[in-house]
Amino acid sequence: MALFPAFAGAAEPGEPPAGSSEGSRKELDWLSNPSFSTEDALLLHQRTTEVASIIPEKSPLTRTTSRSELSGESDTDESLKQSSKKRRKKKKKHHHYKKTKKKTKGDSSSSESDLDTKHIKDKAEGSGRNHEKEAAANLDKKASNLTGNRFVWLDDIQAFTEETFRIDKKPDPANWAYKSLYRGDIARYKRRGDSCLGIDAKKQCITWDSSASKKKQLQRRPERYFTKNNVKMLNTDGIPVSNRSSPSDPTAFIPVFQMETDNPSDPTEVNPLGIYDPSTTVWLQGKGCKSADHEPVNTQQTIQEPGINVNSILMTKVEEHNKKVRENPRDINAWMEFVSFQDELMRGPSPYASKGEQEVRRKSLKLILEKKLAILERAIESNPSNVDLKLARLKLCTEFWEPPALIKEWQKLIFLHPNNPELWKKYLLFCQSQFTTFSVSKINSLYGKCLTTLAAVQDGSMVSHPLLPGTEEAMLAIFIQQCHFLRQAGHSEKAVSLFQALIDFTFFKPDSVKDLPTRGQVEFFEPFWDSGEPRIGEKGARGWKAWMHQQEKGGWIALKPDDDDEEEIDEDQEIKDKTLPKWHIWLDIEYSREARHWLPWRPDKTKKETEEDCEDPERQVLFDDLGPSLIQLSNPDLQHQLLYSFLQFLGVPCTSKLFPPNLYIAMDENNIFDSVLSDEKPLTSVDFPLSGFNSIGHMDTMLRGRHHIGHYKEGEEFIQNVFHVLFLLLSGKEKSNLSICWLQYEISKIVQCLQTKNKKKLKAQGRKSKKLAKNLLKAPDNRNHLSLWKLYAYLEWLLGNTDDARKVFDTALCMAGTGGLKSPQLCSLSLLYAQLEVELLESIEGAVMSRAVHILTKLAESGPYVPYSGQVLSVNVLKARKTYEHALQNYLSKTPVSNQDQVNDANQLVNLVGCYALFQYLTVGIDAAVLIYAQTLEKLEAPGPQKCENTGENFGIQNFPTALEAITLLHTNLLRFHMKISVYPLNPLREALTEALKRYPSNQSLWRSYIHIQRKSHSASKARRFFDGVTRSANCLEPWLFAIQAEQMRKKLTENVQRADVGEIHSTIPETGLTNRIVALFEHAVQSENGTHCPLLWRMYLNFLASLGKKEKSKGLFYKALQNCPWAKVLYMDAVEYFPDHLQETLDLMTEKELRVRVPMEELDLLLEV
Repeated sequence: MALFPAFAGAAEPGEPPAGSSEGSRKELDWLSNPSFSTEDALLLHQRTTEVASIIPEKSPLTRTTSRSELSGESDTDESLKQSSKKRRKKKKKHHHYKKTKKKTKGDSSSSESDLDTKHIKDKAEGSGRNHEKEAAANLDKKASNLTGNRFVWLDDIQAFTEETFRIDKKPDPANWAYKSLYRGDIARYKRRGDSCLGIDAKKQCITWDSSASKKKQLQRRPERYFTKNNVKMLNTDGIPVSNRSSPSDPTAFIPVFQMETDNPSDPTEVNPLGIYDPSTTVWLQGKGCKSADHEPVNTQQTIQEPGINVNSILMTKVEEHNKKVRENPRDINAWMEFVSFQDELMRGPSPYASKGEQEVRRKSLKLILEKKLAILERAIESNPSNVDLKLARLKLCTEFWEPPALIKEWQKLIFLHPNNPELWKKYLLFCQSQFTTFSVSKINSLYGKCLTTLAAVQDGSMVSHPLLPGTEEAMLAIFIQQCHFLRQAGHSEKAVSLFQALIDFTFFKPDSVKDLPTRGQVEFFEPFWDSGEPRIGEKGARGWKAWMHQQEKGGWIALKPDDDDEEEIDEDQEIKDKTLPKWHIWLDIEYSREARHWLPWRPDKTKKETEEDCEDPERQVLFDDLGPSLIQLSNPDLQHQLLYSFLQFLGVPCTSKLFPPNLYIAMDENNIFDSVLSDEKPLTSVDFPLSGFNSIGHMDTMLRGRHHIGHYKEGEEFIQNVFHVLFLLLSGKEKSNLSICWLQYEISKIVQCLQTKNKKKLKAQGRKSKKLAKNLLKAPDNRNHLSLWKLYAYLEWLLGNTDDARKVFDTALCMAGTGGLKSPQLCSLSLLYAQLEVELLESIEGAVMSRAVHILTKLAESGPYVPYSGQVLSVNVLKARKTYEHALQNYLSKTPVSNQDQVNDANQLVNLVGCYALFQYLTVGIDAAVLIYAQTLEKLEAPGPQKCENTGENFGIQNFPTALEAITLLHTNLLRFHMKISVYPLNPLREALTEALKRYPSNQSLWRSYIHIQRKSHSASKARRFFDGVTRSANCLEPWLFAIQAEQMRKKLTENVQRADVGEIHSTIPETGLTNRIVALFEHAVQSENGTHCPLLWRMYLNFLASLGKKEKSKGLFYKALQNCPWAKVLYMDAVEYFPDHLQETLDLMTEKELRVRVPMEELDLLLEV
């Protein structure tokens, strides 16, 4: 029998048949298989081929068929069968155990083992039968196994068609038990994305349940912009893109050229949708990339190019800076630019580091500071006398030096440059804001030392250093700063004494001492100060000069004391309610004493008092505290500035402004946001300069607000006496300005009464103010002073006496004569009168016949004024319009000759434009009025804003720094009024305000109007962008303060809406995170140059955090505020209110820093016991 029995008959070609040689058959006998039947084999082969034609393609394995064939061989021993059976069972168990762990194995192994076990069972059962029967039975079983088994191998299928499939009719009971197919039966694949081809997106969707992919997504989160790599990428400069054809025009359109493929003949085969780029198409065609060998070089170049680009740019910049400072070491700006360039250099990659170092390099702050310091030290070596470089060095050293070391450096610098007033200002502010070394007496003596040194330089007694220009102005600024420092620290008596002494020292100086140096004059002044004679503001004050003259004659005239009325409130009734908490009582008494005892205590000789009779020794001011601060002022303008500063200090609104350097460190009052009657009466809104500054005697906490209006009786008498003394000093225009200030002070008190709606106080105040106004108008100098008449009429109008006010206005206009549009005062008077009348109108209809039009028409006629009779002739209206038009053209085309002319012309132009615009508004409409403002502003803006210090009055309330600013304010006020009485879009007003505020970012009136119109806006994004722009560009603090106020108003509004007690409310204003936004604004504001040392800003911040209930954070912020403003007593008083448990701790801190504590804790305990 042959080795392959089925083909025993077939012989190899070229060989003899099998039966030809007997010998060869015997040799190959050992290969024969006697049990094999050829028929069975052929039959099996035939059946297999038939089955194959109907079996679908399945698993790609081929081993099973051969095994099933081989399993029919029954030539082997029984023992061999048994051992193989056991082995296979073990293998099967082992496989199932492993299957749970190894998921990646295919299903083939399981199918193999299933088939094998079945075959083995078949063999074991039929082992005793004869071979023929066994073969036939096995043959049937094999066929049924092949057709009935779930697994069919692809290689078994012979007739392979395109769409081969089979229906599996055998049910899987596991599908009843589990929610999905067994995972081993599902083919494994990788899914890219969550989409599915062929699905109808509108009706169907697929939800993929895959935890593994989620885990992967969580692990690989996209990098944010602030991560290391992205920051590095953002800091590198981009490669500039330009059009090669037109390099001159940078804005030319740069076309994007489409790349052509090398062989565009048949891309459709590999790229039917046209979605692959040319290189991919070439690759799919199997051609390979032509520039393959160049590709790595190109990619490497593109990867490195940005880095190389940045490094080369930075290197060239470094070389440029080094070259500049090497060639011209005296150029201070070049050194400063080099220092500021270090920040840019540190942001980019280091041009000196190797690749490895570039990654590791730490960009620490200390490294930048040390580099800057090294550059500055090199610069100082080249420029040893330059102050700016030394200041920049000190500013850097603040970061990593201790305060004592810093103070020593400052002292060295001041010793080298004692004649530099700007350096002194910075030194004083530095010492004043160092919490660790701060004490009031130390800083006060430092101010004295500064003024004494500068006075010696001014006299020429300090020969070593020359007098710098502007020293006298700077000395006055430092003096006023010292007075505000003492007021804020609670030592108001010393501050008032300083002003009294300097006014006496300046205006009442005896001729005999005028030629002496300042220190010599001060020595002569001391005996007068200690003599106990009345000083400025006290009854019977005659001044130093009169005292010296009397001393030379001998003796002094004793004055008879006037009978003083008793105080309105008795001293003993300080504690009104003992049931209140201790901290509350302390605050009440402290505030009361601040308000009553701000005047220095003097022993009353008529009552035979001595210095020992003073209950509080702190109320007495010694000459040693103020002697060093006395300076000489020779410039008349500065002398007047001193007087107005004193009046402002007392709370009298004046026309002059404080000096910019001490403007923000003296700002501590929350009244800058008070729109004084501006909401009800936008046209004539009263606007006092320098709101934001507490006047003497007012030290209110943020929550309580101002307790009383004006001053107590003693204080009011003091102010009255000051005015009487000043009237004797001044003459002419200055004297009339003083009268205006006094009346404005009275009006301010009436406005405060109207705000607080205190009718009783308003009535009493009204009587006093009217009496004063009449007395002022009786004075011969003031009888024809139209500004005073205007203020008196306005006073009557505010008190509600409209008819009386009209009589006063009419009288003043009749008395004014025929000046017409050429008289600034007459224009101003008519404008205010017309504005007040317009505010009474309920609508613009019929306004042509109103009293306001009559007033403005009569002004244009330049004839004698006739009171309003009820009608206005149309002819007169037309004539007046022409007159206004010509007058305005004349003023706009006129060129001022001198500074005084420029001031007068600017003053007149403001009033003229106001009258003409109001006239057009009443007779034509709002658009005509707006057009006039637009034309005027355009003309004024053309040569640049007019720089003039004092452009006259508007409603007699305030002088504006520029005509342009005043006209802008009139423009916005008119738009606000029109929006109040009729429907008008908000945009023109918003645009006018934004333009004005970009030009004048420190104008509080414009800011108040802006936040007023923005407060109810649905979207705050526009306002926020505007605030952000202004805070970046402007150096002043007002934009920050008003940006914070606007957000706080918005927060209040949203809270009110959400708390409204009308069921469920959904806020219509889409706001989240307002608190965080406000905190961020505060943080940025207190880090700005002007905001760091502004007590008002810190008070607002502390108040906001306390209102949120964040006690620990508030406490931390309080100490942070003290680090920057340790002199501000109001901060400590606020802290007592917010943290009542720490009252003793706060008082100890105040005592340690020598701030004025008027009610010590021991005294309070005694008062409570009584």
